[in-house]
Amino acid sequence: MSNTSITKQRQQTAYLALAKDFGYTSPMQSPRITKVVVSSGVGKKRDKKQLEVVLDRLAKITGQKPSARPSRLSIAAFKVREGDTVGLQVTLRGAHMYDFMDKLIHIALPRTRDFRGISPKAIDEMGNITIGIKEHTIFPETSDEDLKDVFGFAVTIVTTAKSRAEAEAFLRHIGMPLIANGAKK
Repeated sequence: MSNTSITKQRQQTAYLALAKDFGYTSPMQSPRITKVVVSSGVGKKRDKKQLEVVLDRLAKITGQKPSARPSRLSIAAFKVREGDTVGLQVTLRGAHMYDFMDKLIHIALPRTRDFRGISPKAIDEMGNITIGIKEHTIFPETSDEDLKDVFGFAVTIVTTAKSRAEAEAFLRHIGMPLIANGAKK
């Protein structure tokens, strides 16, 4: 891959593409991606091997070691003690973020079974989008031979967009495969 990713190049041209629609007077007003957060809940997985598998695969997919997220409360009904690992999270910024975004948009999402696009309803009022990935095997770094340990995770893309409409236009510009408003998923 070249030094500049496709997503970063499109982000840099966002001002020119969106200035007329949203009335930007400066390139600093155009939306940017600030970070990408990849998180996976491990739930009741008391098995250390399974937790290690999830940790290893998330590290391969993101290129960064995930941090464990401990439980803040003890909940007897769920058999969870305070301090137990209930999730793993990776926060990507800079070059890792752009490389992951390129891989997500151009390689992983098209490999998803029955993929028709992402609903624009996934964009929240603050301009961020959260995408649920059901199977981690859509990423090329994971080995397809261990299909018994398939897990899902969420990818949250945090932008500086001020509204849902601005975020949708920006995400379409950078190449996010959003479905048309009238189309059904």
